[in-house]
Amino acid sequence: MKKFLAQIRIMPLKELLDPQGKAVANNISNLDILGVEDVRIGKFIELVLEAESKSAAEKKVEKACKKLLANLIMESYEFELSEIGD
Repeated sequence: MKKFLAQIRIMPLKELLDPQGKAVANNISNLDILGVEDVRIGKFIELVLEAESKSAAEKKVEKACKKLLANLIMESYEFELSEIGD
């Protein structure tokens, strides 16, 4: 078995309103940070897993994203997978 690190980014779909992002965008100027046009807030997840191959690890991460980590009605996801040592 090999170990893999999956770095998963989950973001709200671009077509949907992001209330958290909107709140930050509306208030960031209060910190004297000017010129911010848009803010989108999502989730970042690191997952360490074991699998026979990179392909098998990708299938596991896909399943985790689709069935548990992301709400596909409102969110999209992407991930990077790298093999790691013990």
